[in-house]
Amino acid sequence: MTTKKVESVLTPREPHFVGDGFRVHNFIPSVRGLDMQRMSPFIMMDYNSKFYFPPSKEPKGVGVHPHRGFETVTIAYKGKVAHHDSSGGGGIIGEGDIQWMTAASGVLHKEYHEENFSKTGGEFQMVQLWVNLPAKDKMSTPKYQAIKNSEIERYQLENNGGEIEVIAGQYKNIEGMASTFTPINMLNAKIKSGAKADFSFPAHFNTCLLVIEGSVLVNGIENVPTDNFVLFSNEGEEFVVEAKEDSVVLILSGEPIDEPIAAHGPFVMNTRAELMEAFDDFNNGKFGHLAD
Repeated sequence: MTTKKVESVLTPREPHFVGDGFRVHNFIPSVRGLDMQRMSPFIMMDYNSKFYFPPSKEPKGVGVHPHRGFETVTIAYKGKVAHHDSSGGGGIIGEGDIQWMTAASGVLHKEYHEENFSKTGGEFQMVQLWVNLPAKDKMSTPKYQAIKNSEIERYQLENNGGEIEVIAGQYKNIEGMASTFTPINMLNAKIKSGAKADFSFPAHFNTCLLVIEGSVLVNGIENVPTDNFVLFSNEGEEFVVEAKEDSVVLILSGEPIDEPIAAHGPFVMNTRAELMEAFDDFNNGKFGHLAD
């Protein structure tokens, strides 16, 4: 095994609001070097860094919007989100929970601060990822995977050094419960100050990490502070993360989907014709109905 080297350490861009409930820094695809092809199968990453929302009588969020051709993965670190879709699905994403929504052939969706969180206000911190689907699965039936934090399998680091939450894929001998269409590893590494965790992924997998809390040292060389993003080169397999203080790190590694990407707004397909069909289907009501 050889070391997977750091290609770049990237600071967050200026934040912008999605609706009025999500104050996000976009890393993928708007940061230079993090376009959809380079990061495939991870084609979008919005990071709502820790932000205080004051109490509100009306829940803040984003109204009805469509999706087709990919999956959305919402990881809650602080605060709570409620969501509904045009197929009748919905629920609450609590702190530490994951919502893995396969939009596939198409859904209308809305998401907003959970009612009690809105009334009390508080710190809010989330990651939303878009995970691409291969062409053969883009028009499959939509589905949800609601993963409670208590259900996530964990690997305990030695010497009480913390734990690795395995959302998808594998870490050591622990497998994540999320089902994926292509090989994906998604891990929350919760590492105590001074402790280390080692990771190994195939060289050709696109691999990155985001420091959610604390600060870390990668491969004994790269200092990475809170809210910064690390892109690894596509050579070598192994890397080490050492926590300089108690830290939480989101680690992503996935096999690239070697297919054309045609993306516009909420649709990610393979061709321009498929994009036009998606807009036509949406405009003709084929995504169902969902009240604002």
